[in-house]
Amino acid sequence: MKPNVDTPSDMRECDVLVIGGGPAGSTAAALLAERGHRVTLIEKDRHPRFHIGESLLPANLPLLEKLGVADEVKAIGMEKWAAEFVSPWHDHKQVFHFADAWDKSMPHAYQVQRAEFDEILIRNARRKGAEVIEGCRVHDVAFLPGDEGALIHARTEDGADQSWRARFVLDASGRDTFLANRFKVKQRNEKHNSTAIFAHFANVQRNEGKAAGNITIFWFDHGWFWFIPLANGNTSIGAVTWPYYLKTRNKKPLTEFLMDTIALCPALQERLKGAQMVTEPEATGNYSYTCTQTHGRNYLLLGDAYAFIDPVFSSGVMLAMQSAFVGADTVDCCLRRPGEAAAALKRFDRSMRVGPKQFSWFIYRITNPTMRNLFMGPRNLLRMQEALLSVLAGDVFGKTPIGPSLLAFKGLYYGISLLNFKRTLMAWRDRKNNIRSVDAVGGMTN
Repeated sequence: MKPNVDTPSDMRECDVLVIGGGPAGSTAAALLAERGHRVTLIEKDRHPRFHIGESLLPANLPLLEKLGVADEVKAIGMEKWAAEFVSPWHDHKQVFHFADAWDKSMPHAYQVQRAEFDEILIRNARRKGAEVIEGCRVHDVAFLPGDEGALIHARTEDGADQSWRARFVLDASGRDTFLANRFKVKQRNEKHNSTAIFAHFANVQRNEGKAAGNITIFWFDHGWFWFIPLANGNTSIGAVTWPYYLKTRNKKPLTEFLMDTIALCPALQERLKGAQMVTEPEATGNYSYTCTQTHGRNYLLLGDAYAFIDPVFSSGVMLAMQSAFVGADTVDCCLRRPGEAAAALKRFDRSMRVGPKQFSWFIYRITNPTMRNLFMGPRNLLRMQEALLSVLAGDVFGKTPIGPSLLAFKGLYYGISLLNFKRTLMAWRDRKNNIRSVDAVGGMTN
């Protein structure tokens, strides 16, 4: 981008400008402000605002402790001790307890309403000293030559233009992928393509006792459903489907289409007897993408601004916050010790690619009959089940030695697939057909 030479006389200055006030942006802003940097966070909406992605992972909890918001999140969260899988091709429900993972110190997580959770994080950023501006949308970023930083132009809800000069820019704009779109580095994930339909429901049948907050994954012919109980009594339910399926909606009202889709999964429909939909349903397409780069000399892409993967393992918030912690360390190094910047940026790049890579191997195969059978009949041979649970818990960044056991699990998967070659070939052909891009799927709303 070429810099705009017409710089306003009232341009403000900061060390770091953060685009987006979701989990990634608010976390990074809080951490950098705490270290003494002048941080400005610009969020297009105003908190609280609705957002999907309500299920946290156990690996989120140490991050919340470090941010100093663990007690606030506990107060609004519903405890999640396990993940459950329900398959129409099996006659039982499989429950994975996080306490059985390799690292026993993270036995649970929380289900949260994102409006409340995200507000806690952005208010924490302000409390730590970041300037937080809501209801303001960045519309242009112009990077200056050398190490002179960037000029950022934004517009408030009332139409007023504001400008900043920043030494470093963090793009935490989520699925808006602000910088990736402008640099044309965003790519649809050719290995995975899905769509989602979702809403909140009241009076849904939940598990009893400690299991009430468990997340449940229901497989069905066109993909899978999430079932996330929330502390306010509502339950978030969504169908993640292949693009062709959402295309079949035609002009049917989205509420009716969602209910018709739920009817295709009898096990889920049973738990919705007497339930009421309490939010307007929404649908979204182009669900999976990645960017060809994670950073530049004076900018980083955090969380969903870099990549978005299928949410079957509820990894989104954890990956966003993890990227913010690594990103904050990287920016601090670049600003305070420029001679070490190149090495810090390389470490950031490696870290950003770890999470999506670890989760994606399972995501690409989660609807494969061999993988379903392994999930529904797990065995702890060579500690495979503990390693798998570590992935489900979000413990994928090298602190736990799960690598050999995961390698053994993958070897088992490939071995079984080879023994059932005909079934594997049919599943591969079906998936290749299912992930094809379908025009006009993306952007559907109610």
